[in-house]
Amino acid sequence: MAMDMKKNIAGAARTLLVDKKVKKLTVKDIVEECQITRQTFYYHFEDIPGLLHWILEQQMEQIMQEARSEQDPEAALRYFFQMAVQAAPYIKKTIASNYGDEFKELLKQQLYRMFSQAVEEDGLYRSRTQAEVKLILRYHCQAVMGILGEWSEEDTRNLDFIVHEVYLLMTGGVSSD
Repeated sequence: MAMDMKKNIAGAARTLLVDKKVKKLTVKDIVEECQITRQTFYYHFEDIPGLLHWILEQQMEQIMQEARSEQDPEAALRYFFQMAVQAAPYIKKTIASNYGDEFKELLKQQLYRMFSQAVEEDGLYRSRTQAEVKLILRYHCQAVMGILGEWSEEDTRNLDFIVHEVYLLMTGGVSSD
């Protein structure tokens, strides 16, 4: 029941940001949209950034589970890019809202967490120190966020090429020739 209510609240926030194009997301708007009390909202979430954090965690966990079912790490990365492109309208609307800065930081944290799990599961960068791996992951997170932030229709048509090149960059398979 609590998970259903959290999903209901998250759905209301998505509706407000994407469908109704609200720039200033408020608890009042959310509770009116899903027809609950403020007390119910605060029972499930500390505040709106807490709600956004929960939404991102849920989405990233789902992406990680689906990606793990792929045959190889490059296919998993392709799945991630496909999901990110589909979520782009929601992400852009949230970044344009009054919680944009918090959301970008949460997005970076979740992407870092996802890449960290992938590195651990796939045994990447074993010969690197922990500090080097952290720097590599930070670099990849910023690079992927930059690519997705400027995503175009042409990029969608070239998705396989982009995913392959990003995969090569992430795994050290790119040569300087």
